[in-house]
Amino acid sequence: MRVAIITDSFLPAMNGVVRSVLRVLEHLEREGHSALVICANPGAPRTVHGAMVVEVPSVGLPGYTEVRVPLPSATRLRAVLAAFAPDVVHLASPFGLGGTAARAANGLGLPVVAVYQTDIAGFASRYPLTARIGTAQEAAWWRVEAIHRRAELTLAPTATVAEQLRARGIPRTRVWARGVDDVFDPARRDPALRARLAPHGEVLVGYVGRLAPEKRLEDLAVLTGVPATRLVVVGDGPSRGRLQTLLPDAAFLGQLSGERLAAAVASLDVFVHTGEHETFCQAAQEALASGVPVVAPAAGGLRDLVDPSRTGWLYAPGDLAGLRAHVADLAGDAAKRRALGEAARERTRGRTWSVLCGQLVDYYRDAVAVAV
Repeated sequence: MRVAIITDSFLPAMNGVVRSVLRVLEHLEREGHSALVICANPGAPRTVHGAMVVEVPSVGLPGYTEVRVPLPSATRLRAVLAAFAPDVVHLASPFGLGGTAARAANGLGLPVVAVYQTDIAGFASRYPLTARIGTAQEAAWWRVEAIHRRAELTLAPTATVAEQLRARGIPRTRVWARGVDDVFDPARRDPALRARLAPHGEVLVGYVGRLAPEKRLEDLAVLTGVPATRLVVVGDGPSRGRLQTLLPDAAFLGQLSGERLAAAVASLDVFVHTGEHETFCQAAQEALASGVPVVAPAAGGLRDLVDPSRTGWLYAPGDLAGLRAHVADLAGDAAKRRALGEAARERTRGRTWSVLCGQLVDYYRDAVAVAV
């Protein structure tokens, strides 16, 4: 197949959307398909995994320049798509660039698969620039719905999120989860790293991900003083400076990748995520695959990812006392951590990118059939 992937976020930035696009490109190249990437990131490589990369003009979001606001020419976008002549257009977490691309694809009669991956409306409520606008969330939803209604198929990362989209009137919605790299494994646990982070044998409680307002990382402050624990934060972003002031005793490891990231995750004893607008939360899945129990809010995709009392705990959104209680419970019971971690590892077996990307290609074919 010939697949055009349109994404607002791409290299050199690194986040959940970028990682999933890279895994899809790897699969397409390995299976002999052809791909084109159209993105809004300055400095993107010219080719990735055999796919040509075309960059459109963009500006950075004030206060968070990693988030790009695309300024695409509809005429040029249509010309690029027409020249490549894809069998299907894949919209990765579409919003800015994705909206223009959806219209261009419709105009060319190209089938569209829209992958819902970011709760844009939820994020809008967490940024000062948009939170002051009372209609920001509904305006964001209006655009998201308009884009997805143009698609032959919308793919949601979990069953819970699929139901939310259907309730918003988005048709032809199916579930496409995310794979997990085999580098995430309990065997990656690093005694030397643990000795450095927990010199007195502390239980390591960690967060991995972007350090940004939508992640509600200020909630981690409620974990201060949980006996015999140390907080570890892996990642970077616009909130890092404020968080280092708020959490002076935490270990900030910065952004990690590959084997270093896998070692850091596997070396944790408890993984914590505080964001309430996660459509999936790949970092939580990587923790589960590493044999680390997860404590997270019962919201969005995390409700499907974490099995309470079996692979971790879910707390009611905003219930910080519940967050602290669940972390304290696991921190004080090594046997329980071990049991939940083993169950977590078992639950993620078989969730390989090869299997998930094979399913995605089947969805591409379904979209082509629908469009005929």
